Order: sequence, then C-alpha cells, then structure tokens
Amino acid sequence: MRGNNVIGLIFTNLHGELISELTDKRTMGSVPFGGKYRLIDFPLSNMVNSGINKVGVITKNNYQSLMDHLGTGKAWDLSRKRDGLFMLPPFNNSEEEYRNRISILNSIKKFLINSKEEYVLISDCDTACNIDYQNVLEKHISNDADITVVYKRGQLPEHQDEPTVFSLDSTGRVKDVLINPIIEGPCSFYLNKILMKRELLISLVSECVSKNKNNFKRDIIQGQFDKLKIYGYEFEGFCAIMDSMSSYFNANMQLMDLNIRNDLFNSARPIYTKVRDDMPTRYGLGSNVKNTLIGNGCVIEGEVENCVLFKGVHIGKGAKVSNCVIMQDTVIGAGSNLSYVIADKDVVIKDNRSLMGFLTYPVYINKASTV
Repeated sequence: MRGNNVIGLIFTNLHGELISELTDKRTMGSVPFGGKYRLIDFPLSNMVNSGINKVGVITKNNYQSLMDHLGTGKAWDLSRKRDGLFMLPPFNNSEEEYRNRISILNSIKKFLINSKEEYVLISDCDTACNIDYQNVLEKHISNDADITVVYKRGQLPEHQDEPTVFSLDSTGRVKDVLINPIIEGPCSFYLNKILMKRELLISLVSECVSKNKNNFKRDIIQGQFDKLKIYGYEFEGFCAIMDSMSSYFNANMQLMDLNIRNDLFNSARPIYTKVRDDMPTRYGLGSNVKNTLIGNGCVIEGEVENCVLFKGVHIGKGAKVSNCVIMQDTVIGAGSNLSYVIADKDVVIKDNRSLMGFLTYPVYINKASTV
C-alpha cells in the first residue's frame, strides 16, 4: 500500500476551547462520542484503514485519559516492534512552545527528521468522519501537488476556530485562501486535514520559525498558495464538526439517522476503539425505549427516547429521558425527567430531579457531579 509511505500526525489538544466544558479535564481527542467512541478514534482509524502504520499523537496537557484509551495502540493494530503508535507529549518543553501549531511541529522536528516515510498527513480531532486517505494520496500524486488540503462544500461552520475557505479552479488547484471570512451560502471550507512531503513540512516549519511566523494557516497555507502547488480534495461524505456544545450535541443526535450511521461507521472502513467487555444491556419490565443508541452494560427501567447512552448507564424506574447524551456509568434516579441534557461520566442524578435544556443550548452536567 502507498499508505506505508505516509506518517500520520494527530493533534489532540487544538480547538478544545470551543467545547471547553468537555475538555476542561481531557483533550479534544478523548472527548466521548457516539455511545462508545472517542473523537481520536476517527482520524486514527481513518489513517489505519488507509494503510498508514506509523502515527504520532501530539498532545499538550490533560492527556491521562487519552493515554489510557490508546494504550499500546493494539485496538488499531498499531502495537508493533517497528513503527506503530508514538505518543508525543510536551516532556520538558515550555508552555510557550505549545502556543501554536508551528511551534508544536518544530518541537517534534527530530521525530520528523528521523522518520523515513516520504509524506506526512496531519489531522486534528475536531471532526468525526470516515475518509479514505488513499484517495487523497493518489490525487496528491496525480496532481503533482506540493500540498493537498481536504475541504468540504457546505455552509461555513459558525464557531470554527479560524474558519478557512478555499477558492479553486477547474483542476482543483487553490487560487485563493480566505481566513475568518463573512460568507453566506455554500463554500469550500477547510477540514483541518493536510498532506505534503515530509521534507517540505520540515522546510516550511523551519522557515517560519526563523522568520518568527507562527500561524500555520496564514503563514503556510495562505502564505504559500501562490508559490507552491496547493490542491484541494473534496470530501463528500458525512462530517460532524465539533465547534460548540450545541454542534457536539447535534452530531450525536444525527447518529439516529440510519444513512448517517452507515456512512460514518462504514463496515468496509470500520472505526476502531478501545473495547470494554461488559454484559448486554438489561431492560426492566416497565421500560420503554425508542430511537436510541445504547452501549453495553446499561440498565434501563424507565422511558428513553432519542438518546445516546454510553456504557454502564442506569435509568431508574419511572424516569423519562429524551434528547440526551448520557455518558459512561451515569446513574439517573427514579422519577427524574431529563430533556436536552449532556451528562458527563459518573454523574449521579438523584430521584425525582428535573433538568431541561433546549436544542440550541443543551444543559451540561460536569463529570462525577451529583444533582
């Protein structure tokens, strides 16, 4: 596979401020999603499914849960004597060095220099999609491109960090780059996924550092499109962008759509995750469940509709839960009524409590809280 000639790099801490409630004590990459996954599962699985067997996971802080989730990389077939999964935490680097993407890449330059692969594929953890990077690489090579950026046609995300829009010609070459534009209607916006040769990345990062330039999008993508051959690759599948709590909530709710589930969790390109062995979900005599994604090990004795339940959730007798995202090992007491709620892990909702949010403003309950 050509993917064997590519290193994958995944940024796990960027964009966390957009969903700060969920990333207060964890990285963006370890945010739970879809009943049993973490956000890092998507870029990591996409890379593995594309034949990439060397992946560096770049992290800054709050990465204990991330390391616990990834382990040795066995779930993704990356537990290897040669290549495999590499954790790239800050070690002794100062906070200042991790203030931007260029400084981060400069701090792992030795890892890049010592690698032998020809190409580097960089991805963030703010999207959930199922993309075949083999197609991206093949188009990159056929275009004789210096850089290939992955974009999607659609409405510009409302809260995305430095939203970037491309103007492309009929061949797919980038002719203009707009950052933080005001645009109405469909456009070609950047998905924070980029492919280039390893040596080119090292050269561009070194040049930016020497000239005190520190903005990857402005100084490399926008600053080089007229000098380098930058092409776009349009991703046409489902892509959920986590740029606010409401978008995170809506992305989970969209999984109720069978077509979206089949696209995101494509059996030909599965999304891998850490497996937690647990018993099947048990349903009480008075339970009533409709249109809900349910993880293993749950106990449901109440009414649940249009929800995502992670592993080990307990819904008490007489409880009514609708349009909620309930994370691992949360307990909802008897007679409670929840609607449009995001409950983090290990939350306890006592009996006869009532919590109501709204579609555009779901109520968030912090990890291990008691209500």
